[in-house]
Parts: sequence; structure tokens; C-alpha cells
Amino acid sequence: MTDTAVIEIALRTMMVALKLSAPILVTSLVLGFAISLFQSMTQIQEFTLAFVPKVIGVGVALLVSGNWMLHTLVEFTIDLFDMLPGLLA
Repeated sequence: MTDTAVIEIALRTMMVALKLSAPILVTSLVLGFAISLFQSMTQIQEFTLAFVPKVIGVGVALLVSGNWMLHTLVEFTIDLFDMLPGLLA
């Protein structure tokens, strides 16, 4: 196993982690910004007003992109297992 192979695996792992977390993080970021903007305009400082829509939005994002996320993770794992004999030799 060379240094190049380790760096390649680490880079692919970070890219997959970024791809998998992006739908959830972007949804939470957009909803959080919109709710904060609404709260600052109306001066309503209620914690549940910020929390509940984000939880619902993240749940919807998981339902919408969950199949793609699972497929991406399984594909990455299969690729790692396919590369294993070449890395050990």
C-alpha cells in the first residue's frame, strides 16, 4: 500500500462524506436562515419556531435523498472491497 493509494482513499472518503451530508446540511442551513430572518422581522423569539421546521425539513430531505445516499454509500463500499486485493499485494 503506497502513500498515493492512502491519499486517494482518504480523498474519496471525504468526497463521499461531503456528498452524503450535503442535502441535510443545505436543507438545515436554508431553513435556519429563513426562520431566523422571519424571527428577526417579527421579533418573535420562540425556540420551537426555529427547531420544529428544521427537524421536519431534515426529515423530508432524508426521505427524498435517502435512496440516493444509500446507493452512493453501498457503491463506495463495494469499490473499496474491490480495491482491497490490489492494495494488499
